[in-house]
Amino acid sequence: MNTRCMHTSALYDPRTFLAALFTLSASPWAAADVTSPVLKINASAETTPVATQALRGNISVLTGSGGNIAVLSSADGKLLVDSGIAVSRPRLAAALDAISPAPLEFVVNTHYHWDHTDGNAWTNQEGATIVAHENTLKRLAAGTRVIEWGYTFPPLAGAGLPTVLVRNEQTIPFHGETVILKHYGAGHTDTDLSVYFKNADVLQMGDIWWNGHYPFIDYGAGGSIDGMIRWTNACLASVSANTLIVPGHGPVGDRTQLLAYRDMLVAVRQNVARLKKEGKTLAEVVAAKPTAAYDAQYGDFVIDPAFFTQLVYMGL
Repeated sequence: MNTRCMHTSALYDPRTFLAALFTLSASPWAAADVTSPVLKINASAETTPVATQALRGNISVLTGSGGNIAVLSSADGKLLVDSGIAVSRPRLAAALDAISPAPLEFVVNTHYHWDHTDGNAWTNQEGATIVAHENTLKRLAAGTRVIEWGYTFPPLAGAGLPTVLVRNEQTIPFHGETVILKHYGAGHTDTDLSVYFKNADVLQMGDIWWNGHYPFIDYGAGGSIDGMIRWTNACLASVSANTLIVPGHGPVGDRTQLLAYRDMLVAVRQNVARLKKEGKTLAEVVAAKPTAAYDAQYGDFVIDPAFFTQLVYMGL
């Protein structure tokens, strides 16, 4: 999902992006029909600055419009990983022009959530071919209600729909770089793709990884805690200590940080599973604070410890 960009450095302050995203009560869906956080996020994205961080191998990361956007630039064209929120277009376009005047050629969607796909239409109108997992096309074309957000996304217009579809794996040769797309089954959703820039040794994971924060898991779209762990393990197996890893939300990181995140997912799952097996109710499990050892590092934003506990509980 895209509940917010996650780090508090001077580069980008997420508190201006997604303040008060969720209000938790006895259930994470209790407030499903109040003002949706989607509306608040869109309103914030209309004015949030877009910042550019140079990585390596002509790859940069843009923050400030939903999820992190990786940009591969060459003299002849640009490839984006995710397209952000449409209302950010003026600031995104300016940031892209500042990187290079080369035209947009491809946009790869890491998954279907709107803060990663809402800019598909305008980037397509600028010449980009939209690439995504086949389930992303299905969900965007049909429209989706995300209960936790109290919001129904209408079917996306034709210009925003992906036209190059990936099932398991696909490679895009791009002006001297090799871009490898992989799908490891359902994880955060059933639409996820990882994007690996082989020559630069940069991996973009989408919302499988929220660096430094508890992640959202979209059960309504096929996601699960076990899928998140499986995906994280697969990505860990594919990278080295030198690989730069771009999360869906949060600062660019490395294998050590991703490994710590995986260990957190596994430990919390084990804690919640043990309590659930003992017959404890959801409220009792939340009260037992099975995430306590990790809250200081991962629990400071909208997916707070109680909400993350509930997400894990419902998947066991």
